[in-house]
Amino acid sequence: MTKAKIAIGSDHAGFEEKEKIKKQLDALGVAYEDFGTASLDSVDYPDFGAKVGRAVAGGEVEQGIVVCGSGIGIAIAANKIRGVRAAQAWNEETARLAREHNDANVLSTGARVLPDEEIQKIVRAWLDAKFEGGRHARRIEKISELEKEND
Repeated sequence: MTKAKIAIGSDHAGFEEKEKIKKQLDALGVAYEDFGTASLDSVDYPDFGAKVGRAVAGGEVEQGIVVCGSGIGIAIAANKIRGVRAAQAWNEETARLAREHNDANVLSTGARVLPDEEIQKIVRAWLDAKFEGGRHARRIEKISELEKEND
């Protein structure tokens, strides 16, 4: 399992699930920094996806976890930050493969579309998985090259 420091963030729809994930991280002994939101009051998911993405890309933390209602919007926002590879996972296998094959440095999940128990399994699978490198490293480098096209 990772011992990396995790950035965690959510919008209002993912707030309660984020709090549950924080308890899971505490139980696993994984350090994290909470980038908000801090309540159920309506907020905009791009703000929190970007905060987590910037923390990962800037090296403040090694990995991030983001949660919104579906997991889609907040992942899109995080992926706008150069160097972020946010993957939306909907089961243990997609979480594991996101790390092993795609070196995903941000995990995204949806609080309104998955039961708590499944999200807990997803987080654990993602934390336990490691990037395999090899042929996958070449592909990650190609993704990095795509980011440079916007310079």
